[in-house]
Amino acid sequence: MSTLYDTKIFMPCDHAPAVRHLAVIMDGNGRWAERRGMPRWKGHEAGVEAVRRLVEAACRRGIPVVTVFAFSSENWKRPETEVRMLFGLFRRFFISERKSLVRNDRRVSVFGRRDRIPARVREAITALERETERCRRLHLRVALDYGSRREILEAARALARECLQRKIKPEQISEELFSGLLSPSGVADPELVIRTSGERRLSNFLLWQSAYAELHFCPKFWPDFDESDLAEALDSYRSRTRRFGALAPPPDRPSATRQAGENPRGMGRATVLVTPGKEEIGNESQDDSDRSDGSEKPLLAFD
Repeated sequence: MSTLYDTKIFMPCDHAPAVRHLAVIMDGNGRWAERRGMPRWKGHEAGVEAVRRLVEAACRRGIPVVTVFAFSSENWKRPETEVRMLFGLFRRFFISERKSLVRNDRRVSVFGRRDRIPARVREAITALERETERCRRLHLRVALDYGSRREILEAARALARECLQRKIKPEQISEELFSGLLSPSGVADPELVIRTSGERRLSNFLLWQSAYAELHFCPKFWPDFDESDLAEALDSYRSRTRRFGALAPPPDRPSATRQAGENPRGMGRATVLVTPGKEEIGNESQDDSDRSDGSEKPLLAFD
């Protein structure tokens, strides 16, 4: 029987570590459709329904922030007709879901490059962000035309300019300062990253932010992902050891006061899961060119 302790004081807690920020790489829409003899766009439509299910499930489970990888900076390599169809799908989603999102107190924000996104899609994004900015029950973050390497590079360039202009000294650059330059700033790092379709890599998604995230790989294609799969991922997360380089307290001294197990970026405090004889701390773009089945590179956005 496991006992949960708070790392601030190492006293028993009556709840398991909660996921406050869930990130998802939605992979497998196209293959889902092809295996059913359907055109690929049908898989993308089914992928949108899976996003709706994810949001509902996250609300029921008290997860306040959900980030989904909708379209990577590499996805422009897709056929023009597929890219055009995808952005049409994004626009319809941003417009059709607006009233429902506001009614259910759900905020939506989009991050990534906007200079390459079609103007009508940008307009729909701006309107949706404006109308949902005061919603608080859940924050759905959509990565659109996003690549993690580029955002890290842009942050490094910004700091280099600051140094050249003598606004900051190199020795003043810290993790916190660098993190604040990533897009968007002010959001805690994800504790859990899920990727569907059985692929096992991050594919240029939240590389800096996922440094301490737990990874869960689901074999299902994204359109088949449901609440039972989310429950399995959360159960897996709760069972894992999260020490952040610290040590758990000995199980025979749960009342000792120690400062350990802190999230390295200060995004909240960790928890310690103590099992007899074992100590634990608890607190898924797109470089898919190595696929062995010879099919075209999957679209993570809704692929």
